[in-house]
Amino acid sequence: MSAQRNDFDPLAYNPVFQWHFLSPKYWGTWLTLVLLIPIALLPVSVRYWLSKKVANWLVKSRKGTANTAWVNLELCFPEKTDEQRADILRETLTTAGVFLTGFSLLTLRSKHWLNKQCEIRGLENIHNAQRQGKNAILLVPHTWAIDIPAILLASKGMPVSAMAKKQSNEVMDWLMHRQRVQYGGRVYERSGGVKPFIKSVRDGYLGYYLPDQDHGPEHSIFVDFFATTKATLPGLGKLSKVSKAVIIPVYAMIDAKTGRYVIEIYPDFENFPTGNELQDARKMNAFIEQLAGQYPEQYMWILKLLKTQQDGKNYYKLAKQNLMK
Repeated sequence: MSAQRNDFDPLAYNPVFQWHFLSPKYWGTWLTLVLLIPIALLPVSVRYWLSKKVANWLVKSRKGTANTAWVNLELCFPEKTDEQRADILRETLTTAGVFLTGFSLLTLRSKHWLNKQCEIRGLENIHNAQRQGKNAILLVPHTWAIDIPAILLASKGMPVSAMAKKQSNEVMDWLMHRQRVQYGGRVYERSGGVKPFIKSVRDGYLGYYLPDQDHGPEHSIFVDFFATTKATLPGLGKLSKVSKAVIIPVYAMIDAKTGRYVIEIYPDFENFPTGNELQDARKMNAFIEQLAGQYPEQYMWILKLLKTQQDGKNYYKLAKQNLMK
């Protein structure tokens, strides 16, 4: 019998339940969760219908996150018409609705349910790297189903190590963390630095790297991204080198009409790292472009992906001001 893996690391982020989570400050959070659980248990066809209704309303309103997504689509796809961009946004928000209304199923259902619910393609790309004794970092763009590969792989006994930012809502932060590590693995708080994450990868954990958030000008370089440029973290090549790890791209999706998850795992980047930060960052962005261009409804266009601009403009604020006129 093999020994059980011990995933505990004192340097990892390990939030625990606190009694003040039951204070009035969080009653709204608990109420929302109580309401979402029965919705998650509805047939997918009902959740799809509800999500489509809400998506149609949000596209027409162009407020909040819909406005953010609209700005991203305008900057990334200037060649498309407003009607085409509206179609992408509508499908994106519908996909988001189906995923989010069923998010609690990852905790409510079993490991067996998760494996039956997922179609995973290209798992051999991870197995091949491991058989060759190579460490691996999974490059996982922000799609709605971004947490699924980590949870699924952990359920198969493949330890996963990730970095994440602590949520401002302590209850949601605790619950999301419990869900992410329910089958094992480690999560490191981003503010604690990258060294513990690197050590875990060198110890054999699958690194889980999220490449597409905007971390501001002081941490970024400007790299082509669709029809615009994006403030992009330049450290993937260095991370690959110091971790002695290959970079394996992954794209996680959910079929909005069936609720099934589809995970595409691609061969590791060839001739990587190149030693050139700009080239390495461009390779990373090119992968996102390829898959987000092919499956745009899966991508989180609601994120402020393009907040940092070389000319100092904040296109999200400008769009909001134009709406208020």
